[in-house]
Amino acid sequence: MSTYLLVIVVLLPMLAGALIPIIPFKTRTQMMIYIEGAVLLNSVLVISMLLMPPEGTLVLFRFTGNLSISFRLDGLGTVFAAVVSLLWPLATLYSFEYMKHEGHEKVFFMFYVITFGVTLGIALAEDILTMYFFYEMLTLVTLPLIMHTLSKEAIMASRTYLYYSLGGAAFAFIGMIFILTYGTTSVFVPGGVLDAARLGDKTNLILLIYVLCFCGFSVKAAMWPFSSWLPKAGVAPTPVTALLHAVAVVKAGAFTIMRVTYYSFGTDLLRGTWAQYTVMALVIFTIVYGCSRALKETHIKRRLAWSTVSNLSYILFGVTLMTPLGLVGALSHLVFHAVMKICSFFCAGAVIYKTGRNYVHELDGFGRKMPVVFVVFTVSGFALMGVPGLCGFISKWNLAKAAVASHNPLAYAGVAALLISALLTAIYMMTISVRAFFPGRDFDYGKLRGVEDPNWMMLLPLILFVIAMFAFGLHPQPVIAALESVAALMG
Repeated sequence: MSTYLLVIVVLLPMLAGALIPIIPFKTRTQMMIYIEGAVLLNSVLVISMLLMPPEGTLVLFRFTGNLSISFRLDGLGTVFAAVVSLLWPLATLYSFEYMKHEGHEKVFFMFYVITFGVTLGIALAEDILTMYFFYEMLTLVTLPLIMHTLSKEAIMASRTYLYYSLGGAAFAFIGMIFILTYGTTSVFVPGGVLDAARLGDKTNLILLIYVLCFCGFSVKAAMWPFSSWLPKAGVAPTPVTALLHAVAVVKAGAFTIMRVTYYSFGTDLLRGTWAQYTVMALVIFTIVYGCSRALKETHIKRRLAWSTVSNLSYILFGVTLMTPLGLVGALSHLVFHAVMKICSFFCAGAVIYKTGRNYVHELDGFGRKMPVVFVVFTVSGFALMGVPGLCGFISKWNLAKAAVASHNPLAYAGVAALLISALLTAIYMMTISVRAFFPGRDFDYGKLRGVEDPNWMMLLPLILFVIAMFAFGLHPQPVIAALESVAALMG
């Protein structure tokens, strides 16, 4: 397949999104067909490219020396691109119904579709400069989505997001400069690119730069102490928060950390050093911290946001193990968490859209009135807990297995954090389901008159996500085998 497809799938949604405010659609239905058609076409192109990978590199711009904007498809990029391309059309379909009464739809969908292309730019980046370029662009195109309602709360949330993102990007930029200075190439190479001859006696300095770079990219992955922006971003419309928390922004943060750890700095340099223990300690703390904050949060979307904070550090924990098994665990949770979390957010969004209820204590009895939504929400809760038979169990098992196999003393604390997190997740997710299905013997269902499940555009994605959670949980071998082939390149 032609390498031109590498840039087509990045630029097509960006162009299609930019045209939305310009095209004079006669009806809303015409706009929906155009948007869904553009997203579906791009997803089909991406999937066809993944099935028949193009060989070689496509250079879009060359600045000077080895600095360029260039694209290439490798194993790690394939995983992220597949997740993005499979979930985006369903998220777009869901958003048509949700955004019906939100206003400024053309502007919303313009940035929503552009974000698809920018995220693929991160997945398909051949080198650290290209990845950094699209990583920064992701901040700019998602900022208007967070502040879409233009309420005071939305504007404050967008400012927090911008400040954190710019600060993180500054630390990531330092890491990029050191890679360009002390690396043999700017291109991502399994095992890393640092030149031992150039390093000399600067090993400790490079380790410090890695920690700074890790923390910089981890801002989008919401690692503590950079996590507070994510729950605040919940003020955005649910189609935005679902993508922020499940696919685009937070997964981009985790993906970029995988890139710099395994493909730029290299695990041979990092494993067993104080730098590894520092970043591992931060992500282990975040796993428990995020769950603890979710447990005390009463706003349903913010509760799910703190859950995301915890679960993103599951992925980072796998990365910090710095072993092929650790990378398999990280990648499996990156894939499976995307399905679990976008599903739970869409359930919350359906409740908010149909009833305007935002808090856990307001959901008593909703299980009988919105049975599909709350059955799906309960299944996603079981999956996040790690119940066998669902995909969450597979990724957590892979992470625990990798931690034990690493023989890293601190990794055992990570296993304990995973167990604590599973318990807390059971409490904060099942509390919602129990209240919805078992409100009490004397509960007056008359108070819920008019409450019902949403239409098919919201329900179809939810049902497909549930099927995926069971499919990945009961038959994970094809996915895990593909992830193992990616990790095997790390040695």
